Amino acid sequence: MPLLDVRDLSTHFFTRQGRLPAVDGISFQIEAGETVALVGESGCGKSVTAASILRLVPDPPGRITGGEIWFEGRDLLKLPADEMRAVRGNRIGMVFQEPMTSLNPVFTVGDQIAEVIREHQNVSRDAAYARVADLLNLVRIPDPQRLIRDYPHRLSGGMRQRVMIAMAIACEPALLIADEPTTALDVTTQAQILELLDDLKERLGMAMLLITHDLGVVAQTAQRVLIMYAGRVVEEAAVEDLFDEPLHPYTRGLLQSLPRPNADVDAAGRPAPLLEIAGTVPSLAALPAGCRFAPRCPYALDACRQRDIPLKNYSEDRVAACVRVDDLRWAAP
Repeated sequence: MPLLDVRDLSTHFFTRQGRLPAVDGISFQIEAGETVALVGESGCGKSVTAASILRLVPDPPGRITGGEIWFEGRDLLKLPADEMRAVRGNRIGMVFQEPMTSLNPVFTVGDQIAEVIREHQNVSRDAAYARVADLLNLVRIPDPQRLIRDYPHRLSGGMRQRVMIAMAIACEPALLIADEPTTALDVTTQAQILELLDDLKERLGMAMLLITHDLGVVAQTAQRVLIMYAGRVVEEAAVEDLFDEPLHPYTRGLLQSLPRPNADVDAAGRPAPLLEIAGTVPSLAALPAGCRFAPRCPYALDACRQRDIPLKNYSEDRVAACVRVDDLRWAAP
């Protein structure tokens, strides 16, 4: 049995524009100790998927409208609220996207981490604070005793992110969800945070769901990757297979838009311009008929615009939602 098994999950938002399918029937699994990346453009449903797993979708306007989320043998969508609180922050940790807005500015770092420990573990205040110092050491923060008394606004972006990670792993969860953990950090700090997450995952034996739009982060960190577009998964593969041979045109477009160190140069020594995916992501209030990527796809057929394209297995661990995979596999990317 996988650690996490998401089955046909749908989360919709009910607004004045109508019903918006932010997550529309996605399924995936995460094994114990595995890192799975969820990749896609902004607005494709990545963060809503994470919020759905933790049952943190704001209602109203959002609502989980269908599916199952099995974690450690229990369907999280059927748990009473008090049992779900025992899972959230304890068995599943979360590193939120914006550490400055996720940390409370009027409480010290020590108070906020200690609150997580005392909420889920029957320990005294002194024992919780002793654990806080150990956690800050674990996430490689120098002089943790001083930082315990600091407020979030006094910390750099990288330090705030380390504090968020310390809070997320305070109870040694089985699964860590990291939502864009390197956003707004400089390149050096990004590398340090990714190295830290990988080290913690191995040391604590956690699985990790990494939400990102950065394929470089995926290549460095994950074992398996899911590509999302407009609320749906369009491809799933092992990381090496995805980079070697992308099957879905959207995945191909994402990889072609990456800077290439050996790109061709013109007579003036300027590199060739980056390729881009034409058009824009469709509004959830006005989704196109058929394949949602068809209006932007250079390989689309009339059939693509007339009916939904389901995911299809192309090998034991490769699926894609495209009718032209067999044609495109022989075409140079």
